[in-house]
Amino acid sequence: MRATVIYGERDIRLEEVPDPILSTGGDAIVRVVAACVCGSDLWPYRGVQPTDEPKRIGHEFVGIVEEIGADVSRVKVGDFVIAPFYDCDNTCINCQNGTSTSCLHGGWWGADDRLGGFADGAQGEKVRVPHADGSLVATPEMPTDAQVPGLLTLADVMGTGHHAAISAGVTTGSTVVVVGDGAVGLCAIIAAKRLGASRIVAMSRHPERQVVAREFGATDIVEERGEAGVARIRELFDGIGADCVLECVGTKESMEQAIASARPGGMVGYVGVPTGGPIEVGPLFGRNVGLNGGVASVRGYVEELLPEVLSGAIDPGRVFDLQLPLSEVAEAYAAMDERRAIKVLLRP
Repeated sequence: MRATVIYGERDIRLEEVPDPILSTGGDAIVRVVAACVCGSDLWPYRGVQPTDEPKRIGHEFVGIVEEIGADVSRVKVGDFVIAPFYDCDNTCINCQNGTSTSCLHGGWWGADDRLGGFADGAQGEKVRVPHADGSLVATPEMPTDAQVPGLLTLADVMGTGHHAAISAGVTTGSTVVVVGDGAVGLCAIIAAKRLGASRIVAMSRHPERQVVAREFGATDIVEERGEAGVARIRELFDGIGADCVLECVGTKESMEQAIASARPGGMVGYVGVPTGGPIEVGPLFGRNVGLNGGVASVRGYVEELLPEVLSGAIDPGRVFDLQLPLSEVAEAYAAMDERRAIKVLLRP
C-alpha cells in the first residue's frame, strides 16, 4: 500500500510500504476513507521537532473496517469507523478516569505498539488498529460523502476544541476568548457556543478565518496581540477580562496571551501542543487564574459529539478548506505551512 513518510525538514514522501496484517487478536485493519494534516504535524515538517530517521506520519483518520481479529466484538467488517488520534483499550483505569491518552496499554499511530505489532500512520491507505474495540467508534450507518469531513474532525480537532472548553469550565452565560484561529481554535468556538457561552471572542488576524469563526459562533474578533490584545479584551469585558480563555496554539506567547486575557479568578483551558519555553507561575498566582487542560482524550467525546455532526447541528467539517488526493500529500503540508489552507483533507 501507499503511506506518507517524513524524512526530515520539509521532506514528505508518499512511498510503497508493506500492507498491515492482523497479529494480536484484538486488532483490526481499516481502509482509510479520509485522513488529514494536523497543525502538530507541521512541527517536525518545519524542523522544530527533529526527525532522526524516516518514519510514518499522520494521526487522524476515518475509514471502513476490512478485517478484524478473533477477539474483536464491538466493530465488524464493513463498519464505517472514527479513530481517535491515538490507540487505547478504553478499559484501563486511566481510560475509565477520562484520560485515555494515558492508556496503560495504548500508543500512537506510526509506531510500534505494546503488543509486538505496528500501528500504521494515518496518512496512508490502510491502518492496523491494535485495540479495535477500545479505539474505534462505528457510525450508526454509512455516512454520506458530505458528512465525512465533519466525522473526521472527531478524530482530533473538534474533540480537542471541546476539551479546551470543558477544561476552562465554559457553561451557560460564560464569556470566552479563543486564542488561535487554526482548526482547533475554530472548533473551540463551536464547543463554547454549544456549551452556552454568552459571548465568544476569536483572536484572529486572517480575514478568511474570521469569516469561519463568525459562522461558528464568534461574536467578536480581536486582531491585536500582546499588551494591545490584552487591553482590547479587557475593554470588551468590564475592564477585567473573560471568564474562560481557550489556548489553542501552544507557543509561549499564546499561553501568556491567554493567561493575561482571563479575568481574576478566571480559567485557561489549554490544548495547544507545547513548543515554547516555561510559563511563569506569578501571573497565575497573583490574579487567581487557573490553568487546566493538556492533551485531549478525544475518544471520550466521540459519542457525545457524533449525533450533532450527523444531524448537522454542528458543522466542524468546514475547517477543511482544501481537499487533495493522497498522492499530493507533500502539497498538503506546504499549503498548511504557508497558511494557504486552514486544514487539508486527504483522500487515498
